[in-house]
Amino acid sequence: MPSITMELVKMSREKKAQLVKEVTEATARATGLAPQSIFVFIKENEPENVGVGGVLLSDLKK
Repeated sequence: MPSITMELVKMSREKKAQLVKEVTEATARATGLAPQSIFVFIKENEPENVGVGGVLLSDLKK
């Protein structure tokens, strides 16, 4: 049973559902495993807890 964990900035439920669907489908194709055996975990982070290029994401949105 593959387990995939992703850490992301907060997303809408719709975007998370689409991401889980596409990651599951791609993993199933690549491994030959049934989609029902693939677990996807999403860990959400606040923009002020994520930095890119030395800048907090919360500062980039201003």
